[in-house]
This record gives sequence, C-alpha cells and structure tokens, in this order.
Amino acid sequence: MKHYNILVILLFIILSTPPFTESHHPPKPIHTTLLKETDQFINGSNCKPEPEPANGTRWAVLIAGSTDFENYRHQADVCHAYQILKKGGLKDENIIVFMYDDIAFNVENPRPGVIINQPGGEDVYEGVPKDYTESAATTANLFAVILGNRTAVRGGSGKVLDSGPDDHVFIYYADHGATGFVGMPDGFIYAKDLIDVLQKKHEAKTYKSMVFYMEACESGSMFQGLLPNNWNIYATTASNAEESSYATYCPDDFPAPPVEFADSGTCLGDTYSVAWLEDSQMHDLRKETLEKQYERIRRRVFTQGLDYNSHVIQHGDMKLRKESLFTFIGTNPENDNYTSMANSMPLLGRFSSVTQYDAELLHFWFKFRRAPEGSAKKLEAQKELHGKISQRIHTDHSMKMIGKLVLGSENATMTLLKTTRSSDQPVVDDWDCYKMLVRTYEEHCGSLSRYGFKYTRLLANMCNAGIKRELMAMASAQACDKNKP
Repeated sequence: MKHYNILVILLFIILSTPPFTESHHPPKPIHTTLLKETDQFINGSNCKPEPEPANGTRWAVLIAGSTDFENYRHQADVCHAYQILKKGGLKDENIIVFMYDDIAFNVENPRPGVIINQPGGEDVYEGVPKDYTESAATTANLFAVILGNRTAVRGGSGKVLDSGPDDHVFIYYADHGATGFVGMPDGFIYAKDLIDVLQKKHEAKTYKSMVFYMEACESGSMFQGLLPNNWNIYATTASNAEESSYATYCPDDFPAPPVEFADSGTCLGDTYSVAWLEDSQMHDLRKETLEKQYERIRRRVFTQGLDYNSHVIQHGDMKLRKESLFTFIGTNPENDNYTSMANSMPLLGRFSSVTQYDAELLHFWFKFRRAPEGSAKKLEAQKELHGKISQRIHTDHSMKMIGKLVLGSENATMTLLKTTRSSDQPVVDDWDCYKMLVRTYEEHCGSLSRYGFKYTRLLANMCNAGIKRELMAMASAQACDKNKP
C-alpha cells in the first residue's frame, strides 16, 4: 500500500491557497485494502450467561484515556468491551469503567446517545456504567481502584477492584501512547508508576491471575523490561515499544463507517482493539485460550508488506497463555455452536488502517470538507484544522531546535530519536529524569499534544545519555519561549 502523507497534502492546501474552497480535492484515500466478510455465527436460544469459574470471581477495569470527538474510537472500543463482558456473565458490580463520557451526547455525534464500534454495528453505549467520568477519570483514581483503596478515590461511583486471592482480573485500556507512558484525561500514566501499582497488587495477594490488554502507540514500552514473569500477570499490547498503533473503520476504509460518520471523518475503532473484540464476540470462549486469541489478533493486525502495521506483543507470565478467555471475560452462550474455519488463518479480514497521529487530522479535514461552503461552520472548521497543523509545525520545529541545542546538530538529534533498546530493557533508566524533561518541555513549549508523543523517545534517550534538566530547560527556553502557542 502506498503511504500518503496527509500532513504534507493539507499543508500544501492551507499554505498555498487561502482561503479554503470546496473546489479543492481531498487527500487521496490513505487505506484501501479490503476487509473480508465477517463469518456468520449461530445464535443460541434464550441462554443464560455462564456462571463464574469454579473458584473465584471475574473482575474487569475498562479505561478510555482520551477526550474529544476526534478520539471517538477509544470510548467506542471500551463500550464494546463492556457489552462483551456483560454478555459473558460479568456483573456490573464487578465491572469498573473509566471514560470521560463526552462522545455519546457530543454535538458532533450524528447519532445522539448512540456509540458504535463497527460499520453496521449495534449501539454499544447503552447500559455502560458511568463509574469514573469527566473530572473523576484520573490517573490517581485508576491506581486507587486497581489497588482496591476506597479511601483514596475522589469522586465517581466509588467502585474499586475489591478482588480476593482466588479472583481473576481483566484490565483493558485504549488511548494514545508514547515512549514509556499513555494518556489519561488529566495527564499521563507512566510505565514505572503502573508497574509499581501492579507490584503492590501482587504483593497484597488480591488476585489469582490477571490479564492486561493495552491499545496505544508504543504500548509495548509500558511493559518492556518492567513486567516480571512471576506475578501471574499476562499482557498483550497493540504495538511494540517503538511503533504506532492504528485506527480503523475510518472514511475510505472498506467496509466504511456509515455515511454520517464518514462525513465527519470519524474512525469507529482501533485495529488491535477491534481484533480482540470481534474475535471475542464470535467464539465460545471456553474453548479459546489467551494464546489462540493472541495469534489471531497478531495475524489480523500485522500484514506483511503493508505500510500500516503494528506488532502485537506479549509480556509477563507466559504460562497464563494456556488459560481460557472464559476464565477472565466469560462467554456469550449464543456462541456455543460457533464452528470456526481453518485455525491457520484469521477469522476476520485484514484491516485498512490509519496511524493514531493522522486519525486526528483526518477528522478535522473531513469536518472542514463537509461544512457548507461560506458558512460559519466552514470558517470554524478551517480554523480548527489550521490550528492542528500549526501545532504540529511548532512541535516539529521546537523538538528539532532543542535537540540541536542540546546535542550539537540535527543529525545527532535524529540519531538519538531513532535509538531503541533491546526488548528485555526498559525504555528509560531514570524515570524521574524523564518526567522532569517532559514537564520542562511543556513549561516552555506548551502542551506536548498527541502528535508530540512521537518525539518522546528523544527525551527518554536524553535521560539515558545523562542530559541534565538544566540544559534541557535552557534549550527549551531558547527554542520556545518567544513562540509558545
């Protein structure tokens, strides 16, 4: 598949032809591979959800870390996950949901009160518990919930992961990520902090086994070299420690989202997330192991020879791979009679996809493109699009300038940006240094932004190279203080 650089195309349009007019052609499709027809599965008849495992209770924590309508897909992924768990027999008292909840009734939502995760899909928003929304959807609350610490929770429903030594825990996260951290509405979750929380959970002996699915760019960096193999925790991530993950069911995909979503440039899901969700909703999960699902997800998400791919990675305790998915997320009795095709191939088709970074720009491009010519909406959409592109230009310029001031040349900057570590090493040695460099950049240069996440490996490697905060602060001030957005 040919890689089309959306940013370059839009920059050319904006900078060479003000103001925008509807007569200009949109960017060429950025993803055109075909998605095969979904296998049909046989519906059961009025079956009741399966009971809990013989020993222990199933618990789940579902987290959408993003806000704003351009990130529709993350809350859609999480809502879909809830529906699968609910049909699998988990009780609402054992499912804890974090999401900002600004999508379903957003003015941009063409179906108010409804969220879908697939073309032609059902509403996945109905019935979803609103445990931690808006200002309660914080990193601190998430950590308190995982640890079962009710006294540390601020706001929200107060539900916590009150699991015991025989219980099975499933945690699923979806949002943007970077080198060594992922996003939350109030900031970041750093890998070392997450691992520290999981270690406390392990030492408290308040679970028997845990599965963690994570959708984010560079999500492998959240566990790489950090998650031991003896905590009874098995994790898979949408990508390795260096690459983007991808959105899917976007405009120009096949199958495409419904026209009203396509008109607003909305991507309905993410490739890794949709892969495990669609796989789970089709099968008798008593007969499917974590390992089998991992292999199906991995094959569906990665297609050799295509530009838009990520490598799904396993982490932690590999012995848990032999456990059935039923142990953690139950199973829908309607799938009892499902008969799979050859196990050597993914059951669902390959993805068309777009990088997490460009999905945001895609949204604002389509929003501008579809606004009525000469209208206030057109002008507002043009302003938003121009603002996003200007922010990218600022980030590119400031990061390269900082690198040059600290390291002496642009070549040295690009070399450090591309430097990666082996899969048994954490991406950062000194996490306090890394946090400080991120804060220093934001103090002088403004919000890092989701697009700016692509430069975080440069900051991590500066810490690994022994660069001091004082030098970073001086370079940031020189590069940004006069041009801070």
